[in-house]
Amino acid sequence: MSLGNKRLHLVFTGAPGCGKGTQARILKESLEIPHLSTGEMLRAEAAKATPLGLELKKMLDEGNFATDEMIIEMVSNRIDEPDCKNGFILDGFPRTLPQAEAMQAMFSGKGIKLDYVIEIQVPDEIIMERILGRYACMKCGQGYHEKFQKPKIYGVCDNCGGTEFYRRIDDNRTTVQNRLINYRALTYPTIPFFEKQGLLRTVDGTGSIEAVAKKVREVLGLGSE
Repeated sequence: MSLGNKRLHLVFTGAPGCGKGTQARILKESLEIPHLSTGEMLRAEAAKATPLGLELKKMLDEGNFATDEMIIEMVSNRIDEPDCKNGFILDGFPRTLPQAEAMQAMFSGKGIKLDYVIEIQVPDEIIMERILGRYACMKCGQGYHEKFQKPKIYGVCDNCGGTEFYRRIDDNRTTVQNRLINYRALTYPTIPFFEKQGLLRTVDGTGSIEAVAKKVREVLGLGSE
């Protein structure tokens, strides 16, 4: 099967640290469709002076989570933008079964058909190693890993030349364990939901970034670049 120039609407899912964000960014370059990270969308929306943006900013500043309704509205607004007309890749959404059901209803109302849900599977011990070793450039946000993805020049960002880096404060063993527990309780129920609809495609995410990217293309019928 070859998808050619078909418009693709994709969801990348999997446990935290499985590599779904990395794979979504790689795929967006070849497909030339936007990669929509829920976290990035939340921050962008909260920075706007719209009613939704102001409400989101207030909630996030108070340390609260956005409601399902707010997230659905945010995603709905984003996929209405011109750059999504040829498709998009959702990353970090839906996080719960109610969100998955609301997303499908919202897509149906817009005449959008979800093509595939790509689940990246990685054992917990590898996830722990990946998350505890990752860090990013303070200036541009380019991600690195102390073992798997080091800058070409030690201490210098490949992307912008920055020399200051940071680690996420929640990238510690206890927090990661809690995030994995929450993933299984809240997000994993979406897997059988999408599987019943024939949308699920599972990818072994334990190889190198390049090897996993090749597997993603294979399950989508895109072949090698």
